[in-house]
Amino acid sequence: MNKTESRYYATAARMDEALIACLEKKDLAYITVKEICEKAGVNRSTFYLHYETIADLLDECVEYTNNKCFQQYPVELTDIDRRLASGRPEDAILISPEYLRPYLEFVRANKRIYQVVLQHQDVFRTRGTFQQIFDRIFSPTLDKFHFPEQEKAYTVHFYLGGITAVVGQWVEKDCADPIDRIMDICMRCILPEGRWPGQESGS
Repeated sequence: MNKTESRYYATAARMDEALIACLEKKDLAYITVKEICEKAGVNRSTFYLHYETIADLLDECVEYTNNKCFQQYPVELTDIDRRLASGRPEDAILISPEYLRPYLEFVRANKRIYQVVLQHQDVFRTRGTFQQIFDRIFSPTLDKFHFPEQEKAYTVHFYLGGITAVVGQWVEKDCADPIDRIMDICMRCILPEGRWPGQESGS
């Protein structure tokens, strides 16, 4: 990345942070380009060099937040395609300490951002983002456990909703409980018998 590209992405990151800060105080509909620019320390022309509308910035902000979380994981844990290609169904289960701990550590270190995400779930969970995750990760994972095609979307929403509820309660309590406790709760709620429905015992 050259210096021009580096400055471009640094400016974009400042505007992402500015939008998050604005969302802490008011709903998206009441946020103006002027407010975002003032918080980011840029002028309006710089904003419109990057985006056409605040909605464009919001889409980038979602990706920015997701990437910040994803960067918590060691490289070897990001090879999801390899795990999904494994012949062993248990390799496709991502509700495990190696995946949950970095996620929960990110949430605890970025409580401010996560509180905003929880307050604006309709904003941060765009259909496009969910569809990409569903197509690449959740759908092939559920295939390994022989879930009927017509039940996949419902099942994914159920599991994600459960984790979001647990973590949301933790954030409301200012992340006071130890990460190990939250991790254990998530795994026992999502995998009450240590496996997903449809997985044979001992497999």
